[in-house]
Amino acid sequence: MSFYSSIIRPILFRAEPETAHELGIKALELGLAAPFYQKEPDWLEPTELFGLKFSNPLGMAAGFDKNGVVVDQLAQLGFGFVEVGTVTFRPQLGNPKPRMFRLPADQALINRLGFNNEGAEVVAERLRKLKRRCVVGVNIGKNKDVPNEEAVENYLASFDVVHPIADYLAVNISSPNTPNLRKLQQADSLDELVSALQRRNDQLGHKPLLVKIAPDLIDAEIESCVDVCRRYGVDGIIATNTTISRKGLKTRDVEALGAGGLSGKPLASRSDEVISKIYRYSGGTIPIVGVGGIFTSEDAFRKIAAGASLVQAYTGFVYGGPRFADDVLTGLAAKLREHGFSSVQQAVGSASI
Repeated sequence: MSFYSSIIRPILFRAEPETAHELGIKALELGLAAPFYQKEPDWLEPTELFGLKFSNPLGMAAGFDKNGVVVDQLAQLGFGFVEVGTVTFRPQLGNPKPRMFRLPADQALINRLGFNNEGAEVVAERLRKLKRRCVVGVNIGKNKDVPNEEAVENYLASFDVVHPIADYLAVNISSPNTPNLRKLQQADSLDELVSALQRRNDQLGHKPLLVKIAPDLIDAEIESCVDVCRRYGVDGIIATNTTISRKGLKTRDVEALGAGGLSGKPLASRSDEVISKIYRYSGGTIPIVGVGGIFTSEDAFRKIAAGASLVQAYTGFVYGGPRFADDVLTGLAAKLREHGFSSVQQAVGSASI
């Protein structure tokens, strides 16, 4: 058992989850994780995707560093890319507290944070000053008080602000914690939003644009999202966001915690299924970022074999601590060799062959 899991995590887990998260961010900001920094890691060959070079395929998912405060620190812990956000055009406080809950029996979290962030301008200015050690994506969402009929303009406003400083941009239309946001995944709404963003993207100078979808879509909805993304040349799909399902959880009385998105181990198999479906529906033509339930190198490999070219984690890092990225990447390199692959790209979609 590691020092983190035996000493640090039990201390952090005594605190209310959102407080513990804020303490964790502050500890990273102050450099307290420096003993775990990776000096010159060489786990894997760099991954090149949509014109960007990723030192490794493991990224920090959106939601952990909402305001771009600890990007460099996460990179030094071994993450090959960090997705900042979700960022909205105007700052917002998010939903009432408590709004974050741990489910240790399930190695999971539930959150209904509601896009709490400092706003696009503040985050963009912070990232502008950053000494970049990894690829930096910015995930954008809709302000809560903006009706869906005005969502396109709200997304475009955020897009304009963060475009100059983002290596890639991710469009969050799948959080369950902003009312009606998931309706933007419906074909007509998605078509309108993606076409408008790509037009603006081309005007500003094209940067990779990715769309993040929910795990709770039925097959026809997944296929529809893939069709829209292919039509407008979306550079990638992030699969998946958190789930509203509570099926099969070990935690008792979980319904008493209320609404929110579930992340962590219980999401792993459904995320793998969605990745596989996207890979099949697109004929492997749309790069996929696999996220949901990655705790080990085996979890990461399964997503890659299902069709993901990159993977992301968040809850696994919360439970695994500062050695998480090193552990996953070391194991992933061994896993690739074991299966006869010399690179991540060779393994992408191998489970469907």
